[in-house]
Amino acid sequence: MAFFLAKTDPETYSLDDLAREGRTTWDGVRNNTALIAIRAMRPGDEVLIYHSQGQAAVVGLAEVVSEPRQDPNDPKLWVVDFEFKGRLARPVTLREIKETGQFNDFNLVRMSRLSTMPAPENFVQWVKDQQPE
Repeated sequence: MAFFLAKTDPETYSLDDLAREGRTTWDGVRNNTALIAIRAMRPGDEVLIYHSQGQAAVVGLAEVVSEPRQDPNDPKLWVVDFEFKGRLARPVTLREIKETGQFNDFNLVRMSRLSTMPAPENFVQWVKDQQPE
């Protein structure tokens, strides 16, 4: 299993939307580096959902439930299907992530505009460890 982080503007498509729908096609990604991440996703991979506007925080979890495929609306782009897995009990903000100093080489910190990226396993575990018991 691999880990990824996918950013979304909650005014456009939020974790609440994913929770309500249960499953969605993750599309609209145009950056080549982000598209490489989408093409690397496989069913069963875990995805941290990150709200990029306002709160700027990891807010929930999804699972990849399809193989990546070309976007039928634009064959230069790729899409993949996500299934809602849950909300974090407490969002983990970008500020908290940066303040640890542990993830300075992670693209979330280094390339702030990148929308979809692989996530290091130690980062995923750290986010989960930040949740109240």
